[in-house]
Amino acid sequence: MGEIKDHTHFDFGTLTEREKYKLLIGTVIPRPIALVTTVDRNGRPNAGPFSFFNVLTHDPAIVAIGVENYADMRFKDTARNIRETGEFTVHICDDAMVEEMEICAIKFGQEVNELEQAGLHTVPGTMVRSPRILEAPAALECRRYMTLELGPAREIILGQVVGVHVRSDAVNPGNLHIDQLKMDAIGRLGGHTYTRTRDQFDKVTQSPAQWDERVGVVTSEKV
Repeated sequence: MGEIKDHTHFDFGTLTEREKYKLLIGTVIPRPIALVTTVDRNGRPNAGPFSFFNVLTHDPAIVAIGVENYADMRFKDTARNIRETGEFTVHICDDAMVEEMEICAIKFGQEVNELEQAGLHTVPGTMVRSPRILEAPAALECRRYMTLELGPAREIILGQVVGVHVRSDAVNPGNLHIDQLKMDAIGRLGGHTYTRTRDQFDKVTQSPAQWDERVGVVTSEKV
């Protein structure tokens, strides 16, 4: 059991937007990174990374991304494109893609293709119109399920996963086991800090019967 230490309390009702943001991104860690591709109504592609991202449920298969608006409340390209087409593709970022992912985070104009700037290779989507990045270890093709407008600064986009591509050397198609080490995914911490997922360990949740047996053994040992 870890050492119990003092904690500092922060009342979110007294904090600024920036202060709340810093506390959230510093404590909710590590966060997976979604490199999202979309196309606009004219078919022009866009790519951008988002660390306010996760999977929420498997039935239906729903992922969520939080997309921040511009300061003047205009939608970013990703949010606007999803509104126009109802489709997007989430790519899991591995360690080999870090530099290219960061290039896609640059605030280019709408006319700039981030995928070309980053030198990423793509193919057309299988079940959606958004392109699929070949360098990514996995890609989740999604259709917009709903959009939650929680405030002026950010919206939460829920996407229903309609298909997944996983790099063949990282998945066993027979039992659907995915090799986490070969995925080599990265995560976002606070600020500009990232983490790798290469340091792993297993911990299997016990059944109630196993717990009772364990507690019984501990109790008998004390007696």
